[in-house]
Amino acid sequence: MKATQKDFKALAPRAAQEARVFFFCGPDEAGANDAAHTIAALLPDPGERIELSGAELRRDPVKLGDEARSTSLFGESRHIWVRASGDEVHDAVQTLLGGEVEGCPVLIVATSATDKSRTAKLLANRPDGLVAMFYPPDLRSVTDSVRQMAGPAGLRLGGDLAERIARAAALDTRLAQSEVTKLALYLDASPESPKNADAEALEAIGARTEDDGFASLVSVVLSGETAKLGPELHRFRELGLNPVGVLLAFERRAAQLAQLAGKLGPRGDVQALLKSEVAARRVFWKDERELGVQLRKWRGKRLARLVEKLVELHRALLANSQNAELLLVHGLTEIARAAAPRA
Repeated sequence: MKATQKDFKALAPRAAQEARVFFFCGPDEAGANDAAHTIAALLPDPGERIELSGAELRRDPVKLGDEARSTSLFGESRHIWVRASGDEVHDAVQTLLGGEVEGCPVLIVATSATDKSRTAKLLANRPDGLVAMFYPPDLRSVTDSVRQMAGPAGLRLGGDLAERIARAAALDTRLAQSEVTKLALYLDASPESPKNADAEALEAIGARTEDDGFASLVSVVLSGETAKLGPELHRFRELGLNPVGVLLAFERRAAQLAQLAGKLGPRGDVQALLKSEVAARRVFWKDERELGVQLRKWRGKRLARLVEKLVELHRALLANSQNAELLLVHGLTEIARAAAPRA
């Protein structure tokens, strides 16, 4: 089975019942991650969650099949959650599918992979497999998602406030969901006792806007403005921003640049493309100038290397949380220097 953003929600209930191996891919990591959580919640009997990494399955392809076919200590059901990059899990999935005994559900979230990858091709035409591809959402779709999140949380909020939350989350639905949850807790809202949310309540829970959050740091680093980097990093430390949350904003911008670069082609007109994207409301008008600067710097192989660097940095932060801030500062400094104009 194959799914896209448009038909995933309609297909998800049937896929959760019929499929055993799920491959979530595409440049929108947040969308792929959300989809995996959706499937996990729809599984008939999800049981215990076993987490594996793509790196360990690449080293030991047999491990996935062994884990999928084993039972928990008390004989309870289980499902496996794999975080991978690219085609790291290809051999492991191939080995799993070649086994004679059906295993527990396996959910794979694969950054930097597409529905044309080798792993996806193993599953796309199988009734017991699902490949779901996700592209970065635009402001309108994330705003709609925020409004959809509000109902189950017991919140009533208008379009302007939903859009503000979407912007503050850098179009990342995971961060947006966190803000909605905090807002509901602050207002003591629930589906049985819904509350009206307003800008005052949003400010009270400390939700940052694009101007006082990490958007300026993203802009400075990816635009190569090294002279402004020191003050931005100092502000990052003073505000106590979460390193992984900041890195997610960079990943979202890199995904946006990749999507725009795909539309632009090797000889396209950057300015004309961005104007058409702004007119279609796929790009916020305030971002047009800096996206133009960044799109001219990060294209082709340079953009591919940027994505690889961000993936490596993400892994490093998760593996060494105690030094996450230092690792992030070092990584962002390298990226800013790479983007800086050559003397």
